Amino acid sequence: MHTRTKSEFKRVPALDKCFAILDLLSTSEQPLGISEICNKLNLNKSTVFNMVHTLVDLEVLEHRSNGKLTFGTLLYVLGRAAGRKAELIRTVRPYLEKIARETGFSAFLGVRWGMKAVIIDKVDAAVDIKVSSEVGMSLPLAAGAGGKALLSLLPDSKLDEILSANGLKKYTRHTCVDTRSFKEDVVRIRQGGVALDIEEYIEGIVAAAIPVNAHREGLQAAIWAVGLKRPESEAGTAKLSVLLKTIGKELAIRFGSI
Repeated sequence: MHTRTKSEFKRVPALDKCFAILDLLSTSEQPLGISEICNKLNLNKSTVFNMVHTLVDLEVLEHRSNGKLTFGTLLYVLGRAAGRKAELIRTVRPYLEKIARETGFSAFLGVRWGMKAVIIDKVDAAVDIKVSSEVGMSLPLAAGAGGKALLSLLPDSKLDEILSANGLKKYTRHTCVDTRSFKEDVVRIRQGGVALDIEEYIEGIVAAAIPVNAHREGLQAAIWAVGLKRPESEAGTAKLSVLLKTIGKELAIRFGSI
């Protein structure tokens, strides 16, 4: 068997350009458009156009509402596979396991990415019928308990900007579509409360969430737990809320000391 040496391999220029685009986006403070990428990297526009749209199709990149580009959810999946020992996941994982074990709810860790809540880790409940979503899945930010918990980590100015620009979508007959009431709920969560979702996002589903104070600028993370609505759901949600508050306090201390 012949083993190729490094001197024998043929470098692929398209990959160099692709990673140059990704590196540029990673260091840019703002999303970039195709023309900006071409100018900064001195690349042909048709080349960048084809590469960018291929990356969007693969969910490595995604378009913002203004047509500019930012990272997509697939990078979170790849990052999780490559770096499961990442500080955030490593620290929170035992608490997800505790939630699922003690409550029968599936537990999730997610981060804010634009107008989405992206799941970066999860622990399914050990019950016959459970609610589950895959790592890498993105959910609307202004919907459900997890989204409200993430929004509570933003200053009022940013929260107002998001609500003004996007409004509130009605998912079920229980969804709150009044911006003022929604904001009051988010502020209450910020002041130490727990975000609740009683069939607001999906009929028959209840959830509770807390923001994670990771003491990291620019990072908004939250833990949420989801289960089926049952006759005993009210008592189960109350128990879950107490547990989540305790976990939130412990994580704030742990991240504050890292």
